[in-house]
This record gives sequence, C-alpha cells and structure tokens, in this order.
Amino acid sequence: MENYISGTVGAIHLLTAVIALIAGTAVLLLKKGTRTHKRWGYLYVIAMIPMLVTSFMLYNLFGHFGIFHFAAIVSGLTLVGGMLPIVTKRPKTNWMAYHFSFMYWSVLGLYGAFFSELFTRIPETPFFGMVAIATGMVFGIGGYVFKKKKAIWFSRFVA
Repeated sequence: MENYISGTVGAIHLLTAVIALIAGTAVLLLKKGTRTHKRWGYLYVIAMIPMLVTSFMLYNLFGHFGIFHFAAIVSGLTLVGGMLPIVTKRPKTNWMAYHFSFMYWSVLGLYGAFFSELFTRIPETPFFGMVAIATGMVFGIGGYVFKKKKAIWFSRFVA
C-alpha cells in the first residue's frame, strides 16, 4: 500500500483528491447558482488547495520536479481563474461565464489526473503512453462537450 499512498503527505493528497473529485462532480451536475451548488463548490476549492500543495511534496515518481508538478501549476491557475470572477464580479458583463469556464476545466484536469493515475496502474503498460491516453480521452471528451454545450450554457449567464 505504501507504493500507492507515499506516507502521510500521500494520504492527505489522496484524501483531498477524492473529496475534490466528488465535490467537483457534484458541482458540474447541480443546478448552478443554488446554495447547494455554492457549498459543493467551496468544498471543491477547499479540497483542491491541500491537494495541490501536497502535490509539490511528492517526488517519488521521478525524484525531482516533473510533468505532474507542471500540471499542478496549471490546475492551480484554473482554480484561481475560476474563483477570481466570483470574488471580484469582473468582468462586469460575463464574470459567470469566466467562472464556469475555468472551473469546468479545473474539474476536467482533476479527472485527467485521476484517469492518468488509474491507467498507469495497469500492469506492463507504458507509463507516459497511458498518461497520454487518459489525458487525451478526458480532455477530448470534455472539450467536445464544452464546445457543443458552450452556447447553451453561456446563454444562461447573460446579464
């Protein structure tokens, strides 16, 4: 089990990642703007923060800063990009669309990380090949859905 969790830091990382996956899924499925949506959304953000922090404490894969640390930086930026419009209510005309877009991609990034981790656990498969397949599938499907639904979703955000 040590190979999967990597001590206390790994356990915190895993626990907060699972909480973020559940909360992020709930946020995507719930009606937007409700009290329930907001509560699950804040739980997502609160879980993502320690998950991202602990990701920079895990070096057992390569022994140094690696591609997944870069992905954690991108993930942190999408999280901040999604929360800034909530806090500032800017830009005035379409801050909700910015919030939705960044948070959608933030949750998709978490799904990508989850499936990458899952696919690399398949015995005798190429590590980076499986990461590429998992990430490509998640972002391919998620991007397709985003492109197809974007006009409908954003029409709800027009002030």
